[in-house]
Amino acid sequence: MLGSTYSRSLLEGQFGLITGGAGLLGPRHAIALLEAGASVVLTDVNETALTSASAHLKDIYPKEKIITRVLDVSSSSSVTGVFQDLHSAGITPSILINNAAIDAKQNQISDGTGRLEDISYERWRKEFDVGLYGTFIMCREFANSLLAVQEEGVIVNIASDLSIIAPNQSIYKSEDDLSGISGPVKPVTYCLVKAGVVALTKYLATYWPSETIRINALSPGGVYVGQDPAFVSRLSSLIPLNRMANVDEYQGAIQFLASSMSSYMHGHNLIIDGGRSIW
Repeated sequence: MLGSTYSRSLLEGQFGLITGGAGLLGPRHAIALLEAGASVVLTDVNETALTSASAHLKDIYPKEKIITRVLDVSSSSSVTGVFQDLHSAGITPSILINNAAIDAKQNQISDGTGRLEDISYERWRKEFDVGLYGTFIMCREFANSLLAVQEEGVIVNIASDLSIIAPNQSIYKSEDDLSGISGPVKPVTYCLVKAGVVALTKYLATYWPSETIRINALSPGGVYVGQDPAFVSRLSSLIPLNRMANVDEYQGAIQFLASSMSSYMHGHNLIIDGGRSIW
């Protein structure tokens, strides 16, 4: 866990809003901000998971520094409502981490293998609504809230190494289809959404007054959470460090991007993937 004297005062007095706060990395982003002295607004569309994630954080950090809001990032009215609610409570977040996205694993895909032939319009629309439109409206409302009170802020959009490279589909093959001709693949939707997040980051970096809002993207590589050993081995062989990331290895990057340590970084996509994209 992070925790130097310097880092604990880095974001003191600030509020950071995190979308997808109950997912794999959402609570880790919260830890990074809390360790740097910030308070967090943890949000997620799944209220049960959000309550659980918040409870774990409150076991470690002061309860008053952690608040939660149920939020559907694909709904403009839900996003606006949360910002209005925070404003009524005297809270103006100065840090936004757009972490919400749909990255269904193969056993969670309801309409086939994820192959082009199987992707429905409904699935396409849902993934874009959450991962790209949701990121856009969160950025818009965050900026509106800051501009209204003439304060400065920082946005960190969570992208992926697959925003800049194509997936190597051979790592997803199943034992039932070792040829990879008809088996599961990384869906095109995920890759296009994450590439769009990076493009949106660059666009917004030149849209708002530069002295008001600084914005960057973070592109993580694959995170190890007990996946099938065969998959882990295949993916690790594509990475110069020869392993997947541990779940806590992006916390330092979040502190860096959300703070004055990165004060001259703007419109950038920070790729932390163990070196995978250099091959």
